[in-house]
Amino acid sequence: MQTAHDRIEQALLAALARGEPRGAPPRLTAAVRHAVIPGGARIRPHLCLAVSAACGDSDPGLADASAAAIELMHCASLVHDDLPCFDDAAVRRGRASVHTAYGERCAVLAGDALIVMAFEVLAAGAARNPLRLPALMAVLAQRTGLPNGIVAGQAWECEPFVALPDYQRAKTGSLFAAATEMGALSAGGQPDVWRRFGEWLGEAYQVADDIRDAACDATELGKPADRDRTLGRPSAVAELGLVGALAHFEGLVDHAGQAVPDGPGSRNLRALLHAEAQRLLPPRLRAQVAA
Repeated sequence: MQTAHDRIEQALLAALARGEPRGAPPRLTAAVRHAVIPGGARIRPHLCLAVSAACGDSDPGLADASAAAIELMHCASLVHDDLPCFDDAAVRRGRASVHTAYGERCAVLAGDALIVMAFEVLAAGAARNPLRLPALMAVLAQRTGLPNGIVAGQAWECEPFVALPDYQRAKTGSLFAAATEMGALSAGGQPDVWRRFGEWLGEAYQVADDIRDAACDATELGKPADRDRTLGRPSAVAELGLVGALAHFEGLVDHAGQAVPDGPGSRNLRALLHAEAQRLLPPRLRAQVAA
């Protein structure tokens, strides 16, 4: 039996293969692959598959396509986030960022290509249940664009002022919400009951990222450290301090656990939530922050 990890990686590799036909610009296709493989924790697609399982997983192919589409969109956001006009990050996931390896122009195009690829993968996966596709496409579009998607989240960094919760919900929470909503929709379930779980978890993930940015070094992070302070970006640490940010993170994790709908998959989802919380902020780091 395939694991969730295997399903996600196979779906992503198949998506990349469809985008690499003979005659495509080789540097662009290489940059796209560089952005996706190898990946990080893949928490968003794992979350999508877990919610689909909790809703019966009636169309595993569509669930895999939804998970892959979410991860491709996330990878696109990382490529653009690392660009010189935003974070100017030379490293991502412990190796050269896409613009460092392939140049800024190619990186912009790679991010654009990944956004288009996400919608292509989702559409191709709906052959068995085409009537589920419009709602899935709508969620992916809404959670990516305006007014409150990841594009809006990135754009808030260009404004003179933003309320921290609005920034975090858009930049990070929106794609986590998409993961839970699309997991439910791919299985024929109701997305609304899963939305808050994704939003709480996404906000917790961003707070953890703020804490790690302030408390860890570049080797631990696999990317430049202390970027929030250097770039003057909104962060939970800047607003609440390290100890306050840690308390806020723990509160968000509790809210996320309470938001999991009761049912056959609730225990597994709460276990996934708490395992991810421990991965993001392990006991050693929590003790360091609290000291």
